[in-house]
Amino acid sequence: MTNKFRMKLDFRVLEHLGIRLYSNVAAVISELVANGWDAEAKNVHIVFDQAGDSLVISDDGVGMGLSEINDRFLTVGYDKRGTEGGTSACGRKFMGRKGIGKLSVFSVADVVRVYSTKDGDSNAFELRVADLEKAIKATGEYYPPEIPWLGDIAKKGTTLVMTGLQVKRTKITVNALRKRLARRFSVIGFKSSDGDQFEVSINGDPVGPSDRDDLRSLEYLWEIGPTPALDGTSMPNLVERYLLKDDLAGGEHAWVVRGWFGTAKKPAQLEGEESGSLKNIVVLARGRLIQESILDKLGFNRIFGSYVTGQIQADFLDEDAQEDIATSDRQRLVEDDPRVIALRNFMRKALLDASDTWSEVRKQQKAVEAQEAHPVLKDWIEGLPKEQRGPARSFIGLIEGLTLDDSHEQDRVDLFRSGVLAFERLRLKEAAHRLENLKELNADHLLPLLVNQEYYEASLYGDIVKSRVEAIRQFQNLTDSHAKERVLQMHLFKNLWLLDAGWERASGSATMENRLKTNFPKDFGDDLTEDESKGRVDIQYRSNAGVHIIVELKKYERVMTLEELQQQGTKYRSAMTKLLAQQGESNPKIEIVFVLGRPVKLPVDAGLPSDFVEKNLDTWGARIVFYDRLIESAIAAYSDYISAHQELDRVDKVVQGLAAAS
Repeated sequence: MTNKFRMKLDFRVLEHLGIRLYSNVAAVISELVANGWDAEAKNVHIVFDQAGDSLVISDDGVGMGLSEINDRFLTVGYDKRGTEGGTSACGRKFMGRKGIGKLSVFSVADVVRVYSTKDGDSNAFELRVADLEKAIKATGEYYPPEIPWLGDIAKKGTTLVMTGLQVKRTKITVNALRKRLARRFSVIGFKSSDGDQFEVSINGDPVGPSDRDDLRSLEYLWEIGPTPALDGTSMPNLVERYLLKDDLAGGEHAWVVRGWFGTAKKPAQLEGEESGSLKNIVVLARGRLIQESILDKLGFNRIFGSYVTGQIQADFLDEDAQEDIATSDRQRLVEDDPRVIALRNFMRKALLDASDTWSEVRKQQKAVEAQEAHPVLKDWIEGLPKEQRGPARSFIGLIEGLTLDDSHEQDRVDLFRSGVLAFERLRLKEAAHRLENLKELNADHLLPLLVNQEYYEASLYGDIVKSRVEAIRQFQNLTDSHAKERVLQMHLFKNLWLLDAGWERASGSATMENRLKTNFPKDFGDDLTEDESKGRVDIQYRSNAGVHIIVELKKYERVMTLEELQQQGTKYRSAMTKLLAQQGESNPKIEIVFVLGRPVKLPVDAGLPSDFVEKNLDTWGARIVFYDRLIESAIAAYSDYISAHQELDRVDKVVQGLAAAS
């Protein structure tokens, strides 16, 4: 029997190209849809039946006769553009170029049956992966067997019936296939004024823009070119769209870029099992995908990049007269080609400009959304001075725009509460403009701002007011000496501002205390009498602005003599000086504070001046603070804090309102 069909292929080509080159069914079907476009088909029908183990793709194009099947379809590496020119008879620019796309079918199926008719010449044959590999290894040629024509195959165009599907590569839902195919072509749904069209359907339903999740998720859109690129009906969530008229990627070459990119409301909207990751900008040439993502090649690390998706048309990447720079599977481009570099530069600049705009408009929009969701925020903003409302809205908008997982959405309310308090501190320092000037925000930017100690300690508002007023008020109206000891011991060592208003940032050091008490045990209690030890409540070390502070809190009823204070204070100073000298610090500033409940015992009728004790202690860097006077002095020194409590009540209403929402 004479072999009617003949396929020639060097095994090295098969080896290098690989019949397993394509990793998913969407990429394979894209090759066959592109073949339908090149064949001038008006319709491509895809029937995908996983349960029935079949994938059928048929087109109503010009089809193939026997000579075209052998010389073109079955010849791997056939140069379509070089032989037939760059366009079809009806003027379509050919998508195919390398002549290896037909091998893609073997990536997903073990058996492929081909039916094609041209000018009444109908032919059908079968390709089997196992037979192909065996024959190519043996002789370098493969003769696909002829098969009968099936009655339900239309005798117009070309139909491929694939069976023995590879489960791993075809494990995809029909809906997912629609979404992915819709994003790989810009010509699907094409209709021209002269009647030409190109429709693709899957299981009887046409594929169209409505299948694209990226369009439905768009909140802001940038279109490249002199006129809008997209129909607004496909973008139900769109807030604003912009037109970028600067569309030349390489001016001297007139390389024209068209298309669009935009941002979703949340990055999570660009992730899905069916559509795959949409967090990228695909590049198309001649109406089909040529680069799966250019975004990760731009070195673009702004937060804007987490929200962006898009589709760019750059036909200059696939011109007939230029070198072919697409990889074998047409998913990537040769990166060092001047055309690719020009496109990357163009896109990076476009994204940077769009990012600046997005940060501003999105911040304003999110501020409106936050106030609608939390009316208490709107009331707070309207209660601010007029010139501060803009920065306040910007700040609220920044928090509303933060990306949080749905499971942590409640954390946003906590951030609003912290944000209101932070803003009150910042505006007191006349630094609210810092919030206005923040272009982008993430946790790394926001959290340090909210807990910045400088603003925290400098403010009359928020936690400082509440904690200090609470500490002071706990002392008021106390008459029992033991109660005073307990309350003072609770607050004194973490609020040294009670002793000295200048000690705002005095901090403790457990390490220093341990070293003092370990290296100088006798100086810190081992040689005290039992009565002396019982008379002491606590002793701790603090430091503030280069001053080393030792504070000893005596029991309220304990009566001390000047000699006892001098003796103990001298020991503390000596031990502190020795320890600091070991650490390389000479001439340290040391202050010793004794907190007493009773006056110092002095000789009766000694005729000493009233400030005798004070001056005596001052000569060696020590002083006394009395319980009752400490409370009186704190109330006087921090009267501003107490009077500011009225302003705090206003802020508290906002905070409490947000807390109620949590």
